[in-house]
This record gives sequence, C-alpha cells and structure tokens, in this order.
Amino acid sequence: MGQKKTKNDKAWEKLFQKYNILDEIEKNGFYEILADQIREYREPRLMCKFDHKNNLPDIFEKNNLNILPLSTRSYIIGDFKLFEEIKYDDKQIPKQMSIPAYIESVKPTDLYSEASALHCAYITGMIDDFIGEKSIYTVSGRMGSGDFHYNVLSSVGAVRQINVSGAQIEIDGGYESHSSFVIIEAKKQKVENFNIRQLYYPYRVWKERVKKVIRPIFFTISNDIFYFFEFKFEDENTFNSISFTRQKSYIVNYEKITQQDVDYVVKRATKFVPEPEVPFPQADDFTKVIDLLTYLYERDMTKDDIAEQLDFDKRQSDYYYNSCLYLGLANKYTNEEGTFATLNDKGREIVQLPYRQKRLALAELILQHEIFKEIYDKTVADGRLSTDFIVSRMKHHKLYNINSETTFRRRASTIRGWVKWIMKLPNE
Repeated sequence: MGQKKTKNDKAWEKLFQKYNILDEIEKNGFYEILADQIREYREPRLMCKFDHKNNLPDIFEKNNLNILPLSTRSYIIGDFKLFEEIKYDDKQIPKQMSIPAYIESVKPTDLYSEASALHCAYITGMIDDFIGEKSIYTVSGRMGSGDFHYNVLSSVGAVRQINVSGAQIEIDGGYESHSSFVIIEAKKQKVENFNIRQLYYPYRVWKERVKKVIRPIFFTISNDIFYFFEFKFEDENTFNSISFTRQKSYIVNYEKITQQDVDYVVKRATKFVPEPEVPFPQADDFTKVIDLLTYLYERDMTKDDIAEQLDFDKRQSDYYYNSCLYLGLANKYTNEEGTFATLNDKGREIVQLPYRQKRLALAELILQHEIFKEIYDKTVADGRLSTDFIVSRMKHHKLYNINSETTFRRRASTIRGWVKWIMKLPNE
C-alpha cells in the first residue's frame, strides 16, 4: 500500500510540473526558483526546511535532488550533497552535571524546546566542559547572511558554485570564549543525519565578523541525555568539507534506576488493560516514542507535522504516532486542518516527571499490556526468544487488526525492542 503524500509532497509535485523543473535541471544542472513561485502552493518556510534526509519530499528523493537558499527571495534546486551522518557512541557514559542550587527558573523536567535545553546545558556547565574553557552566551536567533559564495559537491562529486545574498540564517546558540566562538545547532531528538547548511551558513557569516576560531557544534537532547558533536570545515569555501571531530554526552544529576525498581514495576503489572482498537505499535526504538511525547507536550501534531519536524520518514511518523495512542498517553481529533494527536492528562503528567519516575511509569504502561508482560517475563527467564515464539503468543492474544504473517513478524520486533528497553533501564 502506498504511503499517503504530505502537503509538501503534493505542493512540490505541482511546482515541478508547472515549471518543468526536471527538464530544466536536465539541461542546466540546476533550477533557481523564486519564493513567490513556491508561495503559490504553500509558504516557503514550510516547503524548503529539510533538516534531515527523511524530510525530503518524494519528488526530491526519487530524483536525488536537494534545495539551498540563495536569498530571502530565491532558492536553487540541484543534485547537491547536503547531509552529514550522525553516529552516537552509546557505550559512552554520560557525564553527570548539576543545576546550581540557587537556580529556580530551569528544571531538567521542563526542557521542551531546543532553547530551554541549551539554557540548561549552559548553566550546568556542559558547554564549557565540552569546549574546554569558560564561555559567555552572546548570540541566538535569526539574522541575515550577507553576501558570500561557496562550492558544493553533487552526489557524484561534481562541483557547483553557489552565490548567497541576504539569505536568512538562524543560530540556536552562540557562545564566545577567550579563544573561540562556538555556534550550536540544536535538535530535541536523536537524529541520523542533519543538513550541513545549518552549521555552514552561520559558520561563513561569523567567520567574517569575528577573528577567533569558529567551532561548529551539533547538539541533540534525547531520553534526557545531552549529546554534543563537534565538527570543522577543512576548506571554508567548500560546503561538503565538513568533518567530525569528537562527541561527548552529559546528563543532569538524577536518581539511578535499580533492578529492584524495575522488579517492583513488573510485580505491580498484574491487572492488564484491554488491547485498544488502534494499530499495534511498530516502533522498535522506544526512545523515539519518548522524543515524540516531548514534542506533543509543546503542541498537537498531525502525522505530516511529525514527518516534517522529526527525523522520521512518513511511514515511521504513522507508527510512532500510533504508539502514543496505544499506550493511552495521547488522543486524536479531527478538524478542517487534519487529524491531530494531542497529549491527554496522563501523557502530560508522565512527560513532566523526573528521569527515574518517568521511565518507570512508561515501563509500567507497557507491561500493563499482557503480551508485553508475558514476553518480558519469558525473556528474563529464558534469554532471547525466537520471533516464531513471540508471533505465536501474539496470535494467542488476538491483537487488534493484525492480519498477515509479515505484519505479525514486524510487530514482534517492536515487542522485542520495548522489552529490551525495559531490561536495560538499570544499566543506563
């Protein structure tokens, strides 16, 4: 079954057809498009913000295309290599940091935006620890790029020069020390890749404005862990000359989860909830469910919103959306703008809990579903279970609307993933 197209998919298909964009790229190697042309179908700020590969509209993905801003009025479409992969070292133990005792306005349970997460990282000393010296928070927000030009490589290595004049850039956080100026791009989720533009454009702008070394840093917060990745540009005039330098992770002081905590939650899970009439989860990475709950705490979201804002492809956004409904943490409603997921009272209460209590509450919600409790108990007793065994138990429990063997096996992977997440809690 084909995946439903997003608003961006539909609008870009109309634009490509109206202006023969593929033919023009075939002839010239690129196509310059005005913001006013894009605005005929949808606002450019919504149509051109592709922070991750998964955000690309279908027609871009199928034709190996990307888009770059030239100014506030125009963009260029071509076969550009724009994304840098992110690799998390999950074996690294996060360094524990503390919020100063006199600070009341920042709480580790209230970090629902990139800005609030960065403020927390700054006042706990994470940023200074990562860069190796004391810094002052000096810059954030939107600003103009001025004029500059650079080279960008295509996916096959061809070089094209891009001329930028007055494009809009945005810096989540700028921090100045005695020796350097640090530019941080922040995301409140784990990601697989990011658009190099988010670091390169601010890097080029501030390289002209300050004499100090510019240090580009990509920052993510996920599962209450703060991750910092430092990069450098080997050639300041080449967009794709980015290279990874190092990574470090941190966490705000918290109460550790013990095996006794988990055992207590397991023991409490004796009364099972009826299986809800929503699609059974297919969302193997439970930490991404937690990330989505954090987004929903800020605002209600459609599946399109989730696909566009998070590093999910369109199908994943559907799966993770349904996971929140399955656990009873969100409801859905429909209006003229679409169908939205909204956190309910239980969801909002759990998202606001401290690190330890939040994870134990989520584990208990999972184990209140009999299939998850059964597989958890059996895995603890016998070790890793075969997919065939998990599927046989799923069939026994007559789970909602799973009709094919292939679907059973995919959903079994989620059961295994969520059980593994619970089992690893004491080792975090």
